[in-house]
Amino acid sequence: MSMWRKSSYSPVDNCVEVGHGVGIRDSKAPTTHLPVSDEAWSAFLADVKAR
Repeated sequence: MSMWRKSSYSPVDNCVEVGHGVGIRDSKAPTTHLPVSDEAWSAFLADVKAR
């Protein structure tokens, strides 16, 4: 079982959640998720931080 986290900036009922080692999912549809590798997630975060 994975621990899912959401940003504290997300509205209560409309957010994207991140699960370490799992991927990302929509809080409104928690039974499905998009797998994301550690490398892809790190690249995404580096790009966001660089902006």
